[in-house]
Amino acid sequence: MVRFARDRVGPIVRLFFHPTITGLENLPQEGAYLLVSNHNAGLGLAEIFSFAALWAEKFEGERPIAAFAHPLGFKFWPMTAVHDALGSVPSTYEAAYETLEMGVPILVFPGGDHETLRPVWQANRVDFGGRKGFLRIAKKMNCTIVPMAIQGSHYTAPMLMRARFLAWLLVIPRALGQKRWGISLLGLIGLIPIFFLPLDAWIRAVVAMVWLSTPLNLVPWIPWTIRFKIGAPIEPSTLFASDDLDDTLHTVEATIQALLVDDTGGLGAENEA
Repeated sequence: MVRFARDRVGPIVRLFFHPTITGLENLPQEGAYLLVSNHNAGLGLAEIFSFAALWAEKFEGERPIAAFAHPLGFKFWPMTAVHDALGSVPSTYEAAYETLEMGVPILVFPGGDHETLRPVWQANRVDFGGRKGFLRIAKKMNCTIVPMAIQGSHYTAPMLMRARFLAWLLVIPRALGQKRWGISLLGLIGLIPIFFLPLDAWIRAVVAMVWLSTPLNLVPWIPWTIRFKIGAPIEPSTLFASDDLDDTLHTVEATIQALLVDDTGGLGAENEA
């Protein structure tokens, strides 16, 4: 899988996304940690594949890293085989504790679908949606958090709308366990040929709903430069000086936001305001 990411995925992501990564010197040389980042663009595929290729190219499999993934993906083949090959683990407390105890760091996107489905005009805003599970993990395991900012990937699959009611309205997302869903630019463009299908109106409506509810309308399709920037580690003694996890969450979000602002020349600050 390392060779595949380096030799097969690498050329593809370099062609479409020209990914770069800086700040690798900030990664702890030993021991487990949480690499915490903002998350972007529908399914987040552009940044996930780009990160995997860059990591494989840099470390050649010598420094393993796990990544949180939705637990649903570990219940069905072929996703089970994909996750096994990638080394990803279910986004559960139990899996996190076991992985960190093995000394393996974990890539975490606390914002999850809340961030990936945010509108494209909020592309440079870091917003974990109040989720603090990763902080509870870090506190219990007394592990370092390393912040990472990702810029550019949200433009590879522009989102227009995010709402909980969409998961229920479109039926399929909620049936698959999704609490919220989004409408992408690609999703709207895909409605155009559906509208002209030589079918009854109710059939076209059903086809449109199926199209909007499938992950296909969330895939990356616009070439855009993706930049990863890793910041200085935040030690547990500093991170958890206060028992208020809300303050700690704000600290981590603000740290990643500052990395994003620095990497975008102020775009993050403008959008946050």
